[in-house]
Amino acid sequence: MEMNRVSVVGAGQMGSGIAIVAAQAGCQVLLHDAEAQRIERALALIGKQLSGSVAKGRLTEEQAAHTLGRISPVDSLEAAAGADLVIEAVTESMPVKKALFVSLDGICGSGAVFGSNTSSLSITELAAVTRRPEQVIGMHFMNPVPVMKLVEIIRGLRTSDEVYASVAKLAERMGKTPLEVRDFPGFVSNRILMPMINEAVYAVYEGVASVEAVDGVMKLGMNHPMGPLALADLIGLDTCLAIMETLHDGFSDSKYRPCPLLRNYVSAGWLGRKSGRGFYVYEGG
Repeated sequence: MEMNRVSVVGAGQMGSGIAIVAAQAGCQVLLHDAEAQRIERALALIGKQLSGSVAKGRLTEEQAAHTLGRISPVDSLEAAAGADLVIEAVTESMPVKKALFVSLDGICGSGAVFGSNTSSLSITELAAVTRRPEQVIGMHFMNPVPVMKLVEIIRGLRTSDEVYASVAKLAERMGKTPLEVRDFPGFVSNRILMPMINEAVYAVYEGVASVEAVDGVMKLGMNHPMGPLALADLIGLDTCLAIMETLHDGFSDSKYRPCPLLRNYVSAGWLGRKSGRGFYVYEGG
């Protein structure tokens, strides 16, 4: 099963990155978002990232131009009709993702595969709203997508061997390392990462140490390239909270209870880098 026509739905930071690596793999990419302004921002971000790669010697100007030329913005979801693979990178909400897959199921050809960039939600549950559960799979890219090598490939209960093999092969074409993971809340990456971030928030909440000290301990003592609170700001505190709630609901275990301080920051609109304020303050948003 060859995958050369890829439609990416969701033109945020993750969707933009997925579009870049798919285009670099030689795919023709359609980039869609319900908000036209997001597509404009995404194209500007893609151009900036490609220019940065040229400046650092990672790409030639010709390679960057070819990559950009393979990415086409589209204003209609119906444009995905001819895609071999549709990858959704919309907000981390089960109702939102289900509604999207129901729509795509009526638009796309019977052979199209649906991939979800969800960071914690059940692939089996998402697949169940379609008429093609064997052709639904999780593709959890890491942020920033063009740099990070891992793609967690999550098989739903009914995902076929053929679909898994084709998606893993495409991930390798993208320059990624696909690792197979079973369909449990948070998969592997966020089942381990998010409780660590949540515990770091508790350390601040309980007055154990300052934000800077918590991050400093993990960077200097554990050799982490970024402290957990700075990383939470990069991911988005709303996303961190949503994943912790998925873990808490999915396992019914108090060890996954989101820290009240994390809830308060999200309620205040302090979502991290994207809002200009999280555990740190960012000039210009």
